[in-house]
Amino acid sequence: MSQFSDHSFANEKALIRVDFNVPLNDKFEITDDTRIRGAVPTIQKILKDGGSVILMSHLGRPKDGPTDKYSLKHLVPHLQELLETQVEFANDCIGDEAVQKAAALKPGQVLLLENLRFYKEEEKGDKAFAQKLAKLGDVYVNDAFGTAHRAHASTAVIAQFFTKDKRMFGLLMENEINSAEKVLHQSQKPFTAIIGGAKVSDKILIIENLLERATDIIIGGGMAYTFLKALGGNIGKSLCEDDRLDTARELCKKAEEKGVRLHLPSDSIIADKFAADANDSSAPSNAIPDGWMGLDIGENACEQFTNVIHRSKTILWNGPMGVFEMVKFQRGTRGIARAVAEATAKGAFSLVGGGDSVAAVNQFGYADQVSYVSTGGGALLEYFEGKELPGIAAIKA
Repeated sequence: MSQFSDHSFANEKALIRVDFNVPLNDKFEITDDTRIRGAVPTIQKILKDGGSVILMSHLGRPKDGPTDKYSLKHLVPHLQELLETQVEFANDCIGDEAVQKAAALKPGQVLLLENLRFYKEEEKGDKAFAQKLAKLGDVYVNDAFGTAHRAHASTAVIAQFFTKDKRMFGLLMENEINSAEKVLHQSQKPFTAIIGGAKVSDKILIIENLLERATDIIIGGGMAYTFLKALGGNIGKSLCEDDRLDTARELCKKAEEKGVRLHLPSDSIIADKFAADANDSSAPSNAIPDGWMGLDIGENACEQFTNVIHRSKTILWNGPMGVFEMVKFQRGTRGIARAVAEATAKGAFSLVGGGDSVAAVNQFGYADQVSYVSTGGGALLEYFEGKELPGIAAIKA
C-alpha cells in the first residue's frame, strides 16, 4: 500500500525534498549521480500525472550563506538530461523569485530551488523558514532518505504545514524504509550483518541492536583490530581505539550470551606503512609483527567470511573490509562484495548501505547484483541503531 503511488498529482504543485548532495569536481561536474538518479522515478510519476515539481535540497556544508561552489545551479544541465525536460532554477529557496517561479509553474514543469543550507534556519529547524517553503507547494513529498536523520526545516518541520493526505514519502524513501524494515524486522534466518570501517565507536549502537536480531556478525576493517587487541592479540601498529577495548570485550560477551556468532578475521594483509606503495605481507590477525599494520582481511578470513555469507538468507553490509581505495588492499572488500552477490543470486535478501560499502559495490561492479543499495549513510546507521528518524516521524505524525 503506497500513499504516493495511489495519489494523483494532476494539477498539483509537488514540493519534493530530494537529496542532491552529490560530489562535484573542480569544474562543477557531478562525479557520482547515484542520489539524483534515485529521485527520478518519483519526479517522473508526478509529471506523468499532470502535476508540476518543485525540488529542494542541500549541497555540501556552506558556512557563510550563498557560495558559488555550493550552488545547485551546477546540477541543472545534468538534471535536464536525466528528466529529458527543461528545469527552471530559482536563485533563492524562499523570497519573491521562488514564490513567483513556483506560482507560474504549469503541469509537467520542473523548478529547482537554490541550496537550502544558504540559510542557517534550515539546519536549526526554524518553523517560520519551513512555513515559507511550505507555501510554495500544494503537496509535500519527502524523498531524501539521506537526510531523514536530521531534524531540519525541510525534512522534519515542514510536514506539519500539510494535511495528512498531502504529505507523503516518495518512491525512493518508500524503498529505503521497506528494505531496512525487511532486514531489521522481517529478516529470514540465518541473518548475517557485515560491519566494517575504521572505528568501533561509530558502530557500537548498531552492533548492540543487531545482537538482538542477527545470527552472525562479521567484523572487518580497522575496527576489527580493537576487538583483536581486546581479546589479547598482538596487532602491531594497526588502527586501534584503546579507550574502547572494554566495550569490544563486552560486545563479545553479549554475543556469546545471545548465541550470536561474532566473526573476526583470522588473518590480515599487513603493511609497513599506510600507503599505496607500502611493503605488504600476510600474518595471523592476532600476531601482527611490531611496526606493521593490518590494512585488509587475509585470504583465509575472506574464505571464512564467504562461507558464512553463502549460507545466509538475509545480509546487511555496512563498511569495507580494508583500505580498498588502494589496489594492494582491496581484495578482501572485493571478495565480500562477490560473496554477497552470489548469496543474493541464490535467493538471499541483501541490503548494502553506508558510503564506503556503496562505493565498493559500485566500483567492483556488483551494485545491480544485490537486492538493494541504500542512498543513506548516516540515516541508515541510525535506523539500524533503533532510533526514530525525524524525517520519517514527521510524515507519519
